[in-house]
Amino acid sequence: MIRKAIRNFLSRRTFAYKTRNSTMNKFSSFENFKNIRNKAELERIKEERNHEVLYFHKVDDPYSHLTIQFIEKFKNEYSIDFIPILVGDENPETLHEPDLYRKYCLEDVIRISPYYGIDFNGTSYPQRTLVNKANSILASTNSDQFINVAKKVSTHLWNQDEIELSNMQKDYPCSMDEVSAILARGNQIRNESGYYFGSAFYYEKELYWGVDRLGHLEERLIELEAKKTPNNELIAPLLLNAPDRLDFGKNFNLTYYPSLNSPYTFISAKRVRELRENYPINLITRPVLPMLMRMMTIPAFKAKYIISDAAREGRKYDYEMKEIFSPIGKPARKAYSLFPIIDKYSKGFEYIDGLLKASFQDGINIGEESFLENLVVNIGLDWNKIKSSLNSTEWKKILNENVEDMYKGNCWGVPSFKLTDPDGGNPFYVWGQDRMWLVKEEIFKRIQKV
Repeated sequence: MIRKAIRNFLSRRTFAYKTRNSTMNKFSSFENFKNIRNKAELERIKEERNHEVLYFHKVDDPYSHLTIQFIEKFKNEYSIDFIPILVGDENPETLHEPDLYRKYCLEDVIRISPYYGIDFNGTSYPQRTLVNKANSILASTNSDQFINVAKKVSTHLWNQDEIELSNMQKDYPCSMDEVSAILARGNQIRNESGYYFGSAFYYEKELYWGVDRLGHLEERLIELEAKKTPNNELIAPLLLNAPDRLDFGKNFNLTYYPSLNSPYTFISAKRVRELRENYPINLITRPVLPMLMRMMTIPAFKAKYIISDAAREGRKYDYEMKEIFSPIGKPARKAYSLFPIIDKYSKGFEYIDGLLKASFQDGINIGEESFLENLVVNIGLDWNKIKSSLNSTEWKKILNENVEDMYKGNCWGVPSFKLTDPDGGNPFYVWGQDRMWLVKEEIFKRIQKV
């Protein structure tokens, strides 16, 4: 515990920047990414193994309900050995706001399921007794039975249908001792794979979370010529309605909550710019402190996944992370100190955008005064009017208020977004660069109702 506490303390210090930068660049490197894939494939061929895909299923995880609907199609489309693994509770080290997390996950799946053509009737989390029944049924199935049984179990579980689950238990009996052992083993395999939640795939040194990342796994398998059909469609395409461009007589308000040390925030910035250009929105930028500076801890295995996943997503959206210089500590505080006055000149987003690019593409220490001066000038402001706010403390109160506002929408991570009507009412919060499409859909839906 002492060693862990020391490590967490050091991870937040400015003087730890060399180690932090080295680690982040290692995990985000495209060259390392390709080398790991190539090495894994050579080992697989040498060992004469088929393409083996692990899937971690958690019965009371809303995302697992969504993902399991597409597994049969996935198996039929690819030449793979599919291995389902039943897992239990998430690794507690990785949950920063457990109550908010559970509430948000359920709300998120309720929102996105229709865009995948999936009915999800869950309105609340199932009772523990029903979760135990669901786990006992799946613990007694083999790999061939798992998918079909899991789909039925998931439907009954989220419908809170105890009678149907009890009936299924008769056909799939399993003692709770056996269930506990199977869940413990599943969690161990999941943890050894470097992951911590359910609804995730693991294939040859790489992780893919749910339907949001299934496309990355498909692309990899297609490159390896593991696809059995000529069909080029992805397994779980989004059924979107919103157009690329949209005009309206009034502007909606879109609040953007970025953080300067967040790789996911960085890869969202380009699409935020495009959204402002193509949709009727007033963009309001409300930065928050990085999680590490909010005294939250991120285990190394989670940090590895976050950075490597964000890098992979960045390449997907043609906004690649390159040379990283983490701004944690003094650089971030110095950069944030200028935000209030810059935002008063309506350049808040441009300023944050420039800071993110410097930190995640150009490898620049954003705490250097010469850099800040150049950035301020480049976004069209007078440095002489801005520099008097350098190292001021007004920003602390503002960023605290921003966090509080973000939490009102059950969002605690970044980037998060809040959409309101032109009059400022009817707030709609979403968390993550994964859900920027949902912001567009919500705007389009509201316009259709006018």
